[in-house]
Amino acid sequence: MKMVIQKLAAALIALAMIAAPNVGLTSAWAQSKVTIAVGGGACLCYLPTVLAKQLGEYEKEGLAVDIVDLKGGSDALKAVLGGSADVVSGYFDHCVNLAARHQELVSFVVYDRYPGEALVVSPKHTGEIKSIKDLAGKKVGVSAPGSSTDFFLKYLLKRNGVDPTSVAVIGVGLGGTAVAAMEQGQIDAAVMLDPSVTVLQGNHPDLRILSDTRTGKDTLDVFGGEYPGGALYSTAAWVAGHDKEAQALTQAILNTLGWIHSHSAEEIMAKMPPEMVGKNKELYLAALKNTLPMYSQTGKMDPKGANAVLAVFSLSSPDVAKANIDVTKTYTDKFVDRARKTTGSNAK
Repeated sequence: MKMVIQKLAAALIALAMIAAPNVGLTSAWAQSKVTIAVGGGACLCYLPTVLAKQLGEYEKEGLAVDIVDLKGGSDALKAVLGGSADVVSGYFDHCVNLAARHQELVSFVVYDRYPGEALVVSPKHTGEIKSIKDLAGKKVGVSAPGSSTDFFLKYLLKRNGVDPTSVAVIGVGLGGTAVAAMEQGQIDAAVMLDPSVTVLQGNHPDLRILSDTRTGKDTLDVFGGEYPGGALYSTAAWVAGHDKEAQALTQAILNTLGWIHSHSAEEIMAKMPPEMVGKNKELYLAALKNTLPMYSQTGKMDPKGANAVLAVFSLSSPDVAKANIDVTKTYTDKFVDRARKTTGSNAK
């Protein structure tokens, strides 16, 4: 009898060991898989997307999210258009720009109230470049050609009477590669974002910034109003066919925005991957503190901001100017409205 009981116990243990992984697999299979392409994950403008994963917000909403970190927004966009990613975490202005080519992209949750871009002069060329007009014939870095940093540069050049074709545009990324290119004088200037701008300022206190959109006031000076930056967007077909996933992503970002606005910069930094924070934690923290007001508290698109994006692109792109774009078709607030109505949101 004792041997029978021992055999039964061993059999039960074996069954439990076999069943355990199956339970995990069932749980994993129940999750919807979504791949998000990010155009430079270390950039603070994309922090909510990365932080949501660090906080486990995607998992809470039933999503298995894979974040693919790419060099620039144009590369992230290509990943979605090419089918290797589902959603872009990038700048809303791509949705407007692509509308001129009859490619329907839809933003469904906004996490940046303004772009956070700055046109900065290389420390080695401060003496010769004192205004945007001085960039004619120079080499200017952007994250990647065709990215939002490139759009921003072309807008500023045209606005200041400089022919964009007279400037050599060079892709240098957004992080350490951009800082190195600037410090080594490989380029004359660059459109950069934090934390890279703050890192460069820490090393070069006399750093010359020709245009800045890292605060609401600066954005107002440059664009005349709020100008939405980072958002989650995808093709209109994906958004229409993946209502559940788009809703879950929206809720995860809203929860993360709420968490951001209810915690200190130090607490936020502690949650970020160490490789994104980098070795100089003090400069990263300083940049983060400066960036916090940039993050949306609602997740909604400002209609005036969307119109401002269209106006800027109409000025810098003849194709956009003559396309008669209905900008309201490039974004939707329905997922944000639904999230706040049905489950509430931690975002203020």
